[in-house]
Amino acid sequence: MPEWQSVTAERKKTLFFKKGKALFTEGEAVKGIYLLYSGVVKIHAPWVDGREMIIRFAREGEIAGYRGLGGKPAYPVSATALEDTTACFIDNDFLELSLRANPSLTYTMMQLYAADLQKAERRLRDLTHREVKGRVAWALLDILEGSGTAPDGTLALKLTRQDLAAYAGTTYETVFKLFAELTSAGIIRASGKDIELVDPVRLGELAGQGNGVKV
Repeated sequence: MPEWQSVTAERKKTLFFKKGKALFTEGEAVKGIYLLYSGVVKIHAPWVDGREMIIRFAREGEIAGYRGLGGKPAYPVSATALEDTTACFIDNDFLELSLRANPSLTYTMMQLYAADLQKAERRLRDLTHREVKGRVAWALLDILEGSGTAPDGTLALKLTRQDLAAYAGTTYETVFKLFAELTSAGIIRASGKDIELVDPVRLGELAGQGNGVKV
């Protein structure tokens, strides 16, 4: 949104968050939104049995914090930096003035909300109907699409097994077991946080079919 970036040059704040630092937490009063200049942020919330659900990843050029806008002035989710992250912070008052004065910005934000809602609905459908191997396969391919690969061919976004489980809607133990199975089948290679998708075609078949043990 180049028009918005130019008019906010006077009011914006550039903030730095070290890896593991929260941008905001669930229930915290909404102060504004964050446009990411660099880094990756996980948007997450409590799930079942004390587990965490990662709703999405926000990357360079994307916005975090807009879920807190609206009638209730509190963030319904948390945002935590997965890498050292730099963000442009826009406070609520100036954002509201910008939305009132700039119909193009308002329309863009409306599209952002709509796209996020559609993706959330697809995630809910997948968690309900897709079996766990399919969810893990989908999560790996989605991370590949969103972040690409490092020079060594591994996924550029380095996730713990716990975070991958939180994104796929399963448990650490299940991801550990499935990684052993996928590695044995020659579909992935994994060492710590380094994950290489050796056979993305077969992984795509698993993501589409959802084969595996249901949990």
